[in-house]
Amino acid sequence: MEYVIIGNGIAGVSAVEAIRQLDRRGNITLVADEDHHPYCRPMISNLLAGSIAADCLAIRSPSFYDDLHINPVLGHRVEAIEPAERVIKVGRAGRSIPFDRLLIASGADPRILDIPGSQLPEVFCLRTQSQVQSILATAECAERAVVVGGGLVGLKAAHALQSRGLQVTMLIRSAHPLTMQVDKLAGQMILEKLRHNGLRVLVEAEVAEFNGQHGSLKFITLADGTEIPASLVVIAKGVTPSTSFVFNDQLSLGYGQGILIDKNMETTVAGIYAAGDVAETIDIARQTRRVNAIWPEAVQQGIIAGMNMAGRKVVYQGSLSRNVMRFYGLDVMTAGLVDPPFDDDRYEVISSLKAQKSKYHKLVFRHDRLVGMLLINDLEQGGVLSSLIRRGLPVQGRKERLLESGFQAGKLIYV
Repeated sequence: MEYVIIGNGIAGVSAVEAIRQLDRRGNITLVADEDHHPYCRPMISNLLAGSIAADCLAIRSPSFYDDLHINPVLGHRVEAIEPAERVIKVGRAGRSIPFDRLLIASGADPRILDIPGSQLPEVFCLRTQSQVQSILATAECAERAVVVGGGLVGLKAAHALQSRGLQVTMLIRSAHPLTMQVDKLAGQMILEKLRHNGLRVLVEAEVAEFNGQHGSLKFITLADGTEIPASLVVIAKGVTPSTSFVFNDQLSLGYGQGILIDKNMETTVAGIYAAGDVAETIDIARQTRRVNAIWPEAVQQGIIAGMNMAGRKVVYQGSLSRNVMRFYGLDVMTAGLVDPPFDDDRYEVISSLKAQKSKYHKLVFRHDRLVGMLLINDLEQGGVLSSLIRRGLPVQGRKERLLESGFQAGKLIYV
């Protein structure tokens, strides 16, 4: 059996390990555009901040490929898949690698701002270990940094650069940070905390141009004409599934441009699977297809894909968006659908705000089932609430009791 894995991240690594547990003899080729050994991508912001060294990023030993008898093809990007011929094309030369079973675990690519000046050497994205090293080299001679984007990566980048001693400005297109994770009230609480800790945050700000002089970045121009001095920029406008080598007439792509998969992680072409940030799955809370690009889901999807590729049929129950964040002493935990449509009477929202303690808790129910939660500070019940969302069990009694500190959530569940 010829197995080919596209991607060296945690989804691909987890799949390889699952395959090897079931198939000791099959040939495994792993192709990745980065030439690093497997590392923890969520921790690269810690490397940027200087709180860890580069060797702390590794998630597997240097002998990982040899131990599992893997043929690594690193530093080469996949250019095309040819399902009929059962081969992939790698690198500019178009080297052909045959497969019987193929896993696409290529992850996601950062969104690029297509505006004047975006190619200046001081304008970066924050997605890979190599990009962090480039940012650090520029930061040594920089005083003012600008982070474009108010999502989780943007917050991590801003915090990291500030910890390096740079003056940091955040430019957010929306009215508050983390619009994909939190609601308006929580967003305002987070915004106030950022500003209180010295970050300059401009909301409803649209970047028009990165301005350079003699080939180097000097300032940023906003759509309203405002000019912001900067010698370093990090673009953190989210990511898109890495599917440049996939065409719709080969594999089906979803609304979010992720690869559509079934309950066994298999695509619309037999023998080709997808997992991780590139896969569009059923979202448990929303009951719609969605790309939930988070580490725990990538691990689980990789394992299940690998087992199915090796012949053991295992079902994936669906993904659940969730995040735990801590910055400037503020703890934030979210899961599922946090901000439901205001005009949909299927949803019931229960919340509690204690301003003096800066504590805000919110639960979202669809009929009698918990489908979303948002906790700011006091995360004691977070694990139990996440489990309730994933299991989809009906809740009885006064739902407000779920917000009480120390309450045993199991009392509200039908057995």
